[in-house]
Amino acid sequence: MGRPQVAVRAGIVFAAATAIWLGIYWAGEAFFGTDDYDRGRHVFSAVAATALAVPMVVVAWRYLDRVPWSGLRRASPRTVGRLLAAGAAGYLIPAAVAVTVFVAVGLVSIDVRGSVLPVLGLIVLVFLYEALPEELVFRGYLFRNLAAAMPTWAVVVVQAALFTLFGVLIGAAGSVDRVVTFFGFAIVQGLLRAITDTLWVPIGFHLAFQTAEQMVGPDWAIFVVDDLALLQNVVLGLIPLALGVLTVQLLGKRARRPAVMS
Repeated sequence: MGRPQVAVRAGIVFAAATAIWLGIYWAGEAFFGTDDYDRGRHVFSAVAATALAVPMVVVAWRYLDRVPWSGLRRASPRTVGRLLAAGAAGYLIPAAVAVTVFVAVGLVSIDVRGSVLPVLGLIVLVFLYEALPEELVFRGYLFRNLAAAMPTWAVVVVQAALFTLFGVLIGAAGSVDRVVTFFGFAIVQGLLRAITDTLWVPIGFHLAFQTAEQMVGPDWAIFVVDDLALLQNVVLGLIPLALGVLTVQLLGKRARRPAVMS
């Protein structure tokens, strides 16, 4: 029996990913019983997202796409580390410049409230809950399948639309500004995936972006910021997103895909 059509394969994985994140949310409600931020719930959600989404995508590649197991085991830790660093730098360089300028001219003030050591834990949680599983689904499985049926520009737009719909369905994009943010972020991630031909650069960018956005927020109580909206939406949001693709290109990290999972 031949493999299913691209639309069927993509629909199955999109539906499975949405069900996984909704299931994690409902389980978190049942186990922790609060909508307020809870560190234990964050840890639970992060571990569950990677534990469920990664095997789901691997199984989809194997049984929907008919990719042999040998095709899923090629990336080396050294290659992955280099690509993750390239993606992170694509975000961090323009973000650092923007923060420096805005602080220097007095538009934003940032003071350290406590130890920055919790940032290490946040990096791990962001990687497990968002950067790895979300990128594996959208810029990994879905991007790869869509690329077999349409031109690259269309793939970038369609995967961004799917990512935005995903955010709406799981309740993460519940307002117009959040919808715009999801779509714009996904466009940037799709472009990074297209120009570098690897999943690991978008993962690195995603990891840096979400870590920076969350570490300045009230849930982690690391920094005191006088204008949090300006910092998150413009300084750490719009500016590095607008310059991220150009930064990666200028860094010359023209990495090639090391594996089917990349």
